[in-house]
Amino acid sequence: MTNDKLFQLLGLAARARKIISGEELVVKTIQSGNAKLIFLASDASPNSSKKIQDKCTYYNVEYHVIGDRYQLGHATGKEARVALAITDSGFAKKMSSLLNEK
Repeated sequence: MTNDKLFQLLGLAARARKIISGEELVVKTIQSGNAKLIFLASDASPNSSKKIQDKCTYYNVEYHVIGDRYQLGHATGKEARVALAITDSGFAKKMSSLLNEK
């Protein structure tokens, strides 16, 4: 149930243009300080996962591993996506509360 709400919120954030997708763009968003929350696909390559997790740890950005690349892509209305960055603090706060209530 929580994942359904989360994926619906991801779709809403995508339509509001508050999501950055793609590994390299997500890394740049983290470095610039604009990323509020990061989603990483569970089937991301070990190299990609390590790079994004290390950046999140260094820049103190919350991240969650959720779904696979096709679920993340489908939720945002695009092709398969390995990483998503939420750039809006309101969306990030709501998604974080949904994920942390488990």
